[in-house]
This record gives sequence, structure tokens and C-alpha cells, in this order.
Amino acid sequence: SEELTEEVMMEVEVGRHTVLLARTDGKYSAIGNQCTHYGAPLSKGVITGHRVRCPWHGSCFNVQTGDLEEFPGIDCLPCHKVRTCDKTYSLRQQKRIKSMGKAEPGVTHTVLLLGGGAASLICAEILRQENFVGRIIMVTRDDLLPYDKTRLSKVMNVESETILLRRAEFFHQYDIEVWLKKEALSVDTDMKTVTFNDGSVQSYDHLLISTGSKGLDVPGIKLDNVKMLETPEDARQIHAACQGSNIVLVGTSFVGMEVASYMIGKASSITVIGSSELPYQNTLGREIGRVTMTMLSEKDVKFYMNDSVIEVKGVNGKVKEVVLKSGTVIPADVLIVGVGKCNADFYPFFLSFPSLVMNAKNFVIVDKCMRTNVPDVFSGGDVVTFPLAMANNRLVTIGHWQMAQAHGRIVALNILNKPSELNSVPYYWTVLLGKTIRYTGYGEGYTDIVIKGRFEERKFLALYIKNDEVIAAAGLNYDPVVSAVAERLAAGKVITKKEAQSDDQSWQQLS
Repeated sequence: SEELTEEVMMEVEVGRHTVLLARTDGKYSAIGNQCTHYGAPLSKGVITGHRVRCPWHGSCFNVQTGDLEEFPGIDCLPCHKVRTCDKTYSLRQQKRIKSMGKAEPGVTHTVLLLGGGAASLICAEILRQENFVGRIIMVTRDDLLPYDKTRLSKVMNVESETILLRRAEFFHQYDIEVWLKKEALSVDTDMKTVTFNDGSVQSYDHLLISTGSKGLDVPGIKLDNVKMLETPEDARQIHAACQGSNIVLVGTSFVGMEVASYMIGKASSITVIGSSELPYQNTLGREIGRVTMTMLSEKDVKFYMNDSVIEVKGVNGKVKEVVLKSGTVIPADVLIVGVGKCNADFYPFFLSFPSLVMNAKNFVIVDKCMRTNVPDVFSGGDVVTFPLAMANNRLVTIGHWQMAQAHGRIVALNILNKPSELNSVPYYWTVLLGKTIRYTGYGEGYTDIVIKGRFEERKFLALYIKNDEVIAAAGLNYDPVVSAVAERLAAGKVITKKEAQSDDQSWQQLS
């Protein structure tokens, strides 16, 4: 049989499943090979020390225990005993939930989570994993339990049940209360109470604000067939409304571009309006912005860049035209808003405690522990600006799934007086025309870029350079290099510009 050396892994078939065999510190270990997020083969990922990183979306697992160490996955992997003399394995499950406790009667300590997204869910789960026995209440304006929002712009005719992150039984089993269709109106930080729109008042010991972001506000925005993609119901309505229609999309970041891509072949015309010169300009940069714009333009998607919507005109209550700042008027049967503002602009309770410190764009300012300036009030997800460790603790706003989950974890640990600072490296992805572009790091302010492969062949790796170091990477059909870069950045190991430019691929951990 093939001998495993240090920090090497291989895939072994066991019955109908595959097991990941690895050797670290002279010890063999065997864990499930399918990432618990979307089932990617971990054997095609990157192993560093005791952990393996998924090649698709960056989830990390401890190879000796199977425990999850980095999101976006939320479940752990099964772990198996390894006998090197015989090859008998059994694999009963593909996913494993880490051991979690429950509330204890009589314990009144209450953690109140405002928002039903990724940050709140992970905060609740980590609290129970760390044996918190008090009360956990999650409150959301939505009518659904927490779900995978990243799917909405990729599979728009989605059934709500298929994207729930946890079923109702899970919340019952671990005593996590979820209040649906309920909205906070005011917060009294002296009395430590929150008043809701149904008149109820709930006291808290710790409060997490993770209410997300919301869309545009211009004249005509309330017309029929003006859609914002926030819920599975929104996604289904957009899918139905766009069949054979002239659609206009506002926003050239992830949601706007993904919806435009999804609508190709369904809508009769697709027009995208962006406020920058190129799509993704502030995130993926100009070079990838240009190639994604070309990919969609080749499919007859029209772009109006360096422009914005100033009015939406309607006939009989339905959208008819979209008026741009440049004076251009675009016929529209459906207008889809794919841009977000901080939800502090939309949630009335933010006005109730002016002591909460925000920045000029109304994002809540937090420290490395996700604490606001108000005692026992934390914040996370799209609504915050936070210090990013890999960017020298510069305050940044990153509205992506994996970071919101990381925020939730840090909040939970700090609530429990287990001092923890955020040090996750951003990792996100976007799907265009069935192809996935992966991105890791924080590239804003890059001064140079190294390109491997060719944009024209839809196979490339872009390495973003600042001060002669790689600060971010984006790749298409170049797995698992983006995950390899993420591992280097997470370990604080520098990838020099010279390394990035060289043909020596040893730093990528590729053979």
C-alpha cells in the first residue's frame, strides 16, 4: 500500500463512502472525506499541520478529531480509529454535530440575539457547545428558521425547506428559542431590555445585534415588481417575474452579478447598473471585474457603469422605467436591487440608543472581540465594521457568510469570558455561468497583481500584492491554490511577490 509521509493525505474508498487518511506527528488518522458544507472532496484540498482546508469554500477541519475549525461549514466530520495492520473501517455517517448542552431550569442568564442569520446561529451553537446553560433567544423579522442565504442568488426557484441550516427539532433539542416574524423597536441599555413590535419586553444579560443589510431607497422603490433579494420567497418571486421579461439589476457585486448570470436564457433582456467603472471593483479588483463583465456581455447582458438609479417610474402601480443619473431611461418589467446599505438605516431600534458608536456609513464599530462601546452589547455580520487581523487591524466591512459565522463564534466565546479575538481570513466565492470564482484575503489597496493562467481560457489565478506581499488571491478552475493561500495567510506566513511570480509551485502545496 502507498506509504503516507508527514502532512500527506490520501482518499480511501470504504463501502459507498470515502475516508480521508492522513498522517501528522507520526500518527495516522481517518476522517470523513466529504466537506460538511457542500460535499467537496477534502483529499483535493490543502493539509497544514493538524488541519485540512476544503478546496471549494475554505472550511477547515482537524484531521485528528474531525472537528470543524473554520467556517462556512457548520458540522464536524466523523472520525475513525485507524489500524495500520488491517484495513477494516466502518463509516456510518457523513456529518457529526459537536456535543452540545441544554438550558438548566432556574438559570435566568439570557443571551438575546437580534437577527436570524449566520452570526446569530453560530453564536447560539457555540454557546451550547461550550456548556452555556442559560437562556438563548434568537429573534428575526423573517418567517423562516436560519437558512443558507448564499444559495438564494444561485438557485432562485429554491424550496425554503431545502436550505434550512438546522431543522426545528435541533432548536428544540438544544433549547435555542427562535422568535419568528418579530422586530425589535427599542433597546434600553440601562435596564438591559428590548421592546418588540408586539408590545412584549425581554430582558437580557448579553445582546448580539446582527440584523444584516438592506437595499436601495429612491422614488418609486415601492412599486410592484421592484424586488430585493432577502428571503427564499423573494428569490421565487424574482424567478417567476423574470421569465420572458425585461429585467434591470442594480449592483455589480456578488448578488447583482449572480442574479444576472442566473437570468441568462430566462429573461428577454438583462441590464445591469453599477456605481463603479467595473464589476467587483472594490472586492475582486479591476482585472477580474473586466473578465466577469466580458463573460456576461458575451451572453447579451448590457452594462451601464459609473451610474446610479435616481427614480423608478411606474404605470398602474407596476415598474415601467428606470431613470439613471446620466439621464438614460431603461424600460423595465422587473427591477432587482442587489445593493445593500447598513441595516442601521432601516431598523428603528438603532435610534433608541444613540450611545452606540457607528461610523459615517452607519456601520456599528466593534473591537477584535466583536464588542460595541456599550457594555454587554456585541454586534456582528453585515452590520459591523471590525478590525481585520490580516490587514493590520484596519477597520473593514465585509458582508460575507464565512465572516459573519466567525463573528458569531467570537461573540459566544467572549460572552462566556473566554477571551477570543477575531483572526479569521476572509474566504468567499461567486458563481457565474456555472463557474465558481474563489477569493481569499483582503485585497483593498493592492498595488500590483500577478496573474497565472489566462483569463481568456477561463482558468486563472490572480495574486494581489501590496508592499511586496500577497494580501489576497482569486481563482477560477485553479483549485486548491486559493485555499493554499488562505492557509498561508491564516498562519501569518508571508508569500512574497517574488514567490508569487516564480514558477516554483511548492508554496502552493501542489505536486
